[in-house]
This record gives sequence, C-alpha cells and structure tokens, in this order.
Amino acid sequence: MIIRPSELPIVKLQAYLQSAVAPRPIAFVSSVDAGGNVNLSPFSFFNLFSMNPPVLVFSPSRRVRDNSVKHTLENVQEVGEVVINVVSFEMVQQASLASCEFAKGVNEFVKAGFTEVKSELVKPPRVGESPVSFECKVKQIIPLGTAGGAGNLIICEVLLLHIHERVLDANQMIDPHKLDAVARMGQNYYSRASGQSVFVVPKPNEKVGIGYDLLPEKIRTSKILTGNDLGMLANVDQLPASRALTELEKEVVLKGIDAVHALARHYLAQSKVTDAWQVLLALHGG
Repeated sequence: MIIRPSELPIVKLQAYLQSAVAPRPIAFVSSVDAGGNVNLSPFSFFNLFSMNPPVLVFSPSRRVRDNSVKHTLENVQEVGEVVINVVSFEMVQQASLASCEFAKGVNEFVKAGFTEVKSELVKPPRVGESPVSFECKVKQIIPLGTAGGAGNLIICEVLLLHIHERVLDANQMIDPHKLDAVARMGQNYYSRASGQSVFVVPKPNEKVGIGYDLLPEKIRTSKILTGNDLGMLANVDQLPASRALTELEKEVVLKGIDAVHALARHYLAQSKVTDAWQVLLALHGG
C-alpha cells in the first residue's frame, strides 16, 4: 500500500500515522491560565529532545473537526509554565477521563479524581499520583500550520524533577517494571511497558560490532536464525575464543546445520551470545 497524505481525509491519515508511529509516551500536562484556573490534559505527541539543557517537547494539535485549539495551548500562551506528569498503568483510566473536552475553567484534577500537589518552581500543580513529574518553563511555541490537525510544538525546559521513591531500584535509578508506564498506540489501543514487554538490547557504545556483512554466509542465510538473532551475533567486536563443547553440543553438531542453528537460537534467546557462537563456529568454522 502506498499512501499520499494529500489524497486522504485528515481523520483517516491521522489513524494511519498514529497506528504506525507507536507506542508514543504520554505527557500528562498540567497548566494554568492568567486567572489561575487549572487544566490537566494528556498528549501523546511527546518526547525528550535534549539533555543539556534538559528539554521536553509536546504538541497539542488543532482539532480536526472544527479547527479549534486546546485549552492547554491557550494556557501556555498566557502563562509559560507547565508540569509534565508521567502516566503509569494504575492511573491510565483516570488520565483518559481527563482528556474529555470539559468546558474552559473546569478543573480536570477534580473531574478525573487526581490530587493537586503544589509545585516548587512553577504555577501549575503536579499530579500527586504520577510516579514522575517535570516542572518546566515553556521556552518556545512553534505552530506547524493553521488548519485542523496542525500541531503546535511546545518546547519546555525542565527546571525540577519529582521522582517517587516507589519506582526506584537499589541504585536509586528508575526501574521500568516499577514505573509501569503506558503509551498510546493507534485508535483506542495502549501499550504497557512492564513485565515481558521490557527487554534489554546491549548498546555497542564502546566497541564496534563486526557487522552483518562479516557473518559467514551459511549463518547469514539461515532458515532458522532471525534478523534479531543475526543482529546479536554481528554485534560482537570479535569472534570469541573457542572452548570445549559440551557433550550435548557435540551431539547437536553431528546432527547438522538445522540442529546447530536451533541450538544457537536457543542460546541467543537467553542472551548467551558467546555460547551461540561456539556451536556455530564448531560447524561453520571462523
């Protein structure tokens, strides 16, 4: 399927884009207007864009149906401060409730049952139930268009972080399983970043992997090893020194290529890359 954005109704294009660009973290944004009225609303056009200075960016889009703008955008134009709160699984239904289009001046903290906690450096309150909150100063607002569906990039510098102790590990770092963050998919779908959904992919920050192109051809063209398996094998900076095979491994090698590749894949599923290489090299050589 090939889609040209200009040939689709905005609503249908939106469905494709939000389903494909996913999961998207949720910025649960609290803001205030010039009169001090509090607003709380979730936005899934959101991410981290800089470390120094620490910058978060989110985007309230103009409504497609009538080209109106969100109260959050109006508020940050009046008072250039926000608190961006992280949404965890245990509060996702309440956060969704806060996305209802309540009339201007209605406090979504009250409507969605959240606790207002006074911020240290900015006027908007933070969400007491959120595991992590960022007090931010709005540095810039960049309109991306004037038609319905156009975004408005709100660039925020983080002034202060609040991290609840319940989501910290023994090293005082955030444990993703304890954070239990949720993200938006397309349509009514969400995803949950905990349990088996969280996994580790080692970064080759210090050493350069040998690369896919240097894998032996019979490994590269395997019918059993997947692209992910080959990526793990190609991420070593050099082939491991050989070791003696176990009796089980020797038996597998005698069975031929499919058996060896299946055992290698079993090792890779347990992140035992060196063991996977041992059986592969025993069959294919260096």
